[in-house]
Amino acid sequence: MRRRRTGGSCQANPPRQRAGLAGGSIEDFTGDRARPIYGFNLAVERVYAAVEAAKKLPILFVLTARAEQLIYGSTDLDATIRRLQAFEQAGADVLYAPGLRTLDQIRTVVSSVGKPVNVVMTHADPSLTLEQLTEAGVKRISIGGSGSRFALNAFMSAAREMAEHGTFTFVGENPPWGELLDGFAKGRG
Repeated sequence: MRRRRTGGSCQANPPRQRAGLAGGSIEDFTGDRARPIYGFNLAVERVYAAVEAAKKLPILFVLTARAEQLIYGSTDLDATIRRLQAFEQAGADVLYAPGLRTLDQIRTVVSSVGKPVNVVMTHADPSLTLEQLTEAGVKRISIGGSGSRFALNAFMSAAREMAEHGTFTFVGENPPWGELLDGFAKGRG
């Protein structure tokens, strides 16, 4: 049987995918706000199990392992790095530590691991640029729910204007429908 190496996972002759790449993530958040983060050993065991399951899939699958403690009250960057290094050893394809805020923190994490690192801009300094993040070695950038929150905030602002002032000035800020539809059709949305 021929084996093919793909993004940290070996899979036996994976079929071509029509949609391109598939993936998912496993996080160390327990779902319990009182005890939000799994213990170190259990968190690593869960990543090992997820890697093993991903290897058995009949498709190429990118597994992202998330160390969540920075968004649940911890400021211990060393503990986050220790988890990411263990997740890397367990076979995760991408490493992710939501809650990295500064370029220095991001550089420290990226230089501490050998796998691609995801940075979510929801928690990071919003003045950081794509160029700075790329220069720091970040391989994947996400915005979490920030796009939808931005859109909902605009909606709430328009609703407040109508309710509080009885005015509709927000409609003058809207681009023409054709421009929006054109942007989405061309993938520039």
